[in-house]
Amino acid sequence: MYAAILMTCGMGLLASCYDGVALMKVNGVLEEPVVNKMPEQVEKAYATTVKVHTFDILNDSSNNVCVSGISELDGGASTEGYGVMISKNATSTSFHDIRNNRQPRAFFDAASNSLWLTSCVMEGTGTNVEQLYKMQFGTADDSARIVTVIEPYQMQQTIIKHLSYSVKGEQITFYANGVEIASAKNTVTDMGGLDAEQPVWIGEQISYDLDNGHPRVCFVPGVKFTTGLVLTYDDMPTLSASLTLNEDGSYTLSDFKVVRP
Repeated sequence: MYAAILMTCGMGLLASCYDGVALMKVNGVLEEPVVNKMPEQVEKAYATTVKVHTFDILNDSSNNVCVSGISELDGGASTEGYGVMISKNATSTSFHDIRNNRQPRAFFDAASNSLWLTSCVMEGTGTNVEQLYKMQFGTADDSARIVTVIEPYQMQQTIIKHLSYSVKGEQITFYANGVEIASAKNTVTDMGGLDAEQPVWIGEQISYDLDNGHPRVCFVPGVKFTTGLVLTYDDMPTLSASLTLNEDGSYTLSDFKVVRP
């Protein structure tokens, strides 16, 4: 495989070479934006419910801000993981279609009167994909509204623009904008070796560290082998990047680094 990579680099099909090894762009698992639709029975139950049962996500008593997940409706009807209630002072706002499973996290930024909220939109064995919301509170009645949604597929595509890697033997080295940020050695020996064409993928593990109102996206690359239908993450580092919102609602990533080797 090493010889094949050198030949590809020599043909000029890839952007650049580092120490004679080609830099390749990572591949994305997600093929389209992630869409979550509330089950019809939950939607009907929400339409008629009067009382809800909740659990705490954030209780910021110093700023009178509370974020709760909605777990049950009237008659013990399950929300199936859909529903978040956000309260500031005496005003509560409900968002029934935001998922509350997998321990969502929230942070209230008093300086900007805004709230960051994470929500898991894909889960499973080896899969944990979060969506990030930014909420803004009104100045008159303290009601909350969504001002920005960081959707996983678009985040994956943004990361791909920055992230590349090289493979030398069993060593995989990661680069952000051409600068080395992490390196890991594959120790899996019973899967037939690394896939020769597309060994490294991202998209199945995307989460957020809210970092006191300065969010960082965290992601773990997965390795594809010549045998097996799932990606392997055991030897891969957790990488992260700082997220900055622009005035037009877009965002940029910077300060890529390794969180856990």
